[in-house]
Amino acid sequence: MRSAAGTHRKQISRALGYAKEQKRYILIVLVFALFAALIGVAEPLLMRHIFDSLGSQGSIKEVLLTAGGLIALAFTKECLSARSNFLNWKTRLSIHHGLLSATVERLHRLPLENQRKEGVGAIMSKLDRGIQGFLGALSEIVFNLIPAVAYLLMAVTIMLRLDWRMTLLVVAFSPLPAIIASFAAPNQTKREEILMQKWGMIYSRFNEVLSGIVTVRSFAMEDYEKKRFLNHVGEANSTVVKGVGYDSKVRAFQNLSITTATITAVTFGSFLVLKGQMTLGTLIAFIAYVGGLFGPVQNLTNIYRIIRTASVSLGHIFSILDTQDYLGDAPDAKELKNVEGEILFENVHFHYNATNRPILKGINLHIKAGETVAFVGPSGTGKSTLTALVQRFYDPVSGSVSIDGKDVRSLKQQSIRHNIGVVLQDALLFNESIRDNIAYGKPDATPEEIEEAARAANAHEFIMKLENGYNTFAGERGSRLSVGERQRIAIARAILKNPPILILDEATSAMDVELEALVQEALERLMRGRTSIIIAHRLSTVVKADRILVLKEGNILEAGNHQALMAANGYYASLVEKQVKGLFAAA
Repeated sequence: MRSAAGTHRKQISRALGYAKEQKRYILIVLVFALFAALIGVAEPLLMRHIFDSLGSQGSIKEVLLTAGGLIALAFTKECLSARSNFLNWKTRLSIHHGLLSATVERLHRLPLENQRKEGVGAIMSKLDRGIQGFLGALSEIVFNLIPAVAYLLMAVTIMLRLDWRMTLLVVAFSPLPAIIASFAAPNQTKREEILMQKWGMIYSRFNEVLSGIVTVRSFAMEDYEKKRFLNHVGEANSTVVKGVGYDSKVRAFQNLSITTATITAVTFGSFLVLKGQMTLGTLIAFIAYVGGLFGPVQNLTNIYRIIRTASVSLGHIFSILDTQDYLGDAPDAKELKNVEGEILFENVHFHYNATNRPILKGINLHIKAGETVAFVGPSGTGKSTLTALVQRFYDPVSGSVSIDGKDVRSLKQQSIRHNIGVVLQDALLFNESIRDNIAYGKPDATPEEIEEAARAANAHEFIMKLENGYNTFAGERGSRLSVGERQRIAIARAILKNPPILILDEATSAMDVELEALVQEALERLMRGRTSIIIAHRLSTVVKADRILVLKEGNILEAGNHQALMAANGYYASLVEKQVKGLFAAA
């Protein structure tokens, strides 16, 4: 238990580090809150004065002055509360920004398999609920709990001076809410964890459905997915409803204990007034203190639950921040500059952690600067993995990959990727203008440079036919454009980046033959004088490559240009023959 409590404290202390810039505002809020607590303690004393003056030689003027004092205190208290609320939110938003900045930066840099394993929707749901849960707990602890403790200490001190017997009677009831809360806390904490998991799963699936909406509609599964989503939401809501019912019972028992304390205090106090051992004003003040006393007491009793809830939230946040980044830059990593484009694979072995199935088995490959090399072969033989290793999305299990004689593990990852242009089979466009999508790798590009790149990719003509030309928004993931149009925008993006190394992963696979010829011509101009790696299943796109490497079962089976490989009449020739036969068969 002690260890768990220590962990909770460390997590909260670490999270508070993101509020350093708002330290001054937090102190101001605490000062305001303490003044408000002091006012809250003073109000019952003024009430006591009013009622006691009614039975003595008090005057109307004295009553009015005391009432005026109460109004002044109430006005001051509300002003302090309003300002505290403003600074409270300012501080919350600052911490929210700090945590988001840290986690989003971390998510951008984590190894790819970490994000693919959990899913985007689940990560974002947990991140949002985690941060909001922690901020709620933080506000409760810093801005409510500390002032509550101050009020409690001041109120009990004054009550003891008014009448120690009544004070002991009221204090005797104070542990009851704490005992009730201690029984409820484990249930509440477990429920928070369950809800975090449920909502993460729900939105992970929902994100997949929306991303693949064409597939959903193609199989007429809209109603099924809606029913599935609502069923899961219903299960989560059922957990919430049960929790609300449980919490309502807990609050009812707590309120009943407070009501019992109040009634007991009124009864005993009335007896003392009748006996002449207490004034009516003192009894009224005590009743006011009892009403104000149990709020802070309940806040104190909830501290364990609050810390546990905050810990659950922070656990998810820190699980992102603390994920081991085994692909981090080396402490002495250097920038990759003045790139010529020579790439060397030396005895490279690789497998993905999830399967341990060998993908690459001792690959040795030297790609000269300015050479165009094509990778062909069946799916799953490691073609895309080789390019991923060049970009250092993964590290080899053994062996090394180097660029211009420098091991990529000794280089800063961003500098590697700044020097590589990539066009993937599934071109991803953002829901921004066509202009911004083309300039994604070079945000400071001029309109003339953007247009030139679009012309080179044979995209300018169709762009000008769009509603707003280059200012037309592409839609989410480029949904407002055809597959071929998206691909040409992606090619224009790579052309504009003007990198020394190019990776074309099925870059023309989504185009018809006529359009492919035009784009292929543009790509050939682009590849001239650069190191280019082409991945293709459509073999007509690789016939002009300087070298074609045939991969099968993690090994390089054949290597040579198109003519040499056809003359060898090996596996490559059989692939070409199958595609040609398929073409004639289709005709």
